[in-house]
Amino acid sequence: MPSFTHDVTYRAFLTHLKAMRRDRGVSQVELAALLGVTQSFVSKAERGERRIDVVEFMAFCDVLQLNPAAEMLKLTEKLRRSSS
Repeated sequence: MPSFTHDVTYRAFLTHLKAMRRDRGVSQVELAALLGVTQSFVSKAERGERRIDVVEFMAFCDVLQLNPAAEMLKLTEKLRRSSS
């Protein structure tokens, strides 16, 4: 089975995940506290060392006060533009 953590699409997802946090002006430490996890968890998630599932993505969005569906749509549009 291929490693999806190195897939171009998943890497774009990770870039978007990190941008969501930064655009909100939240540090990894602050995000970790909001999520109830360690800063190491956030760091590993953003670097792709720890895979994020849809439920975790929704939690990230929730604490950052973002709409998960809207964020997925933004990512999808970025991917479409980059593949054209």
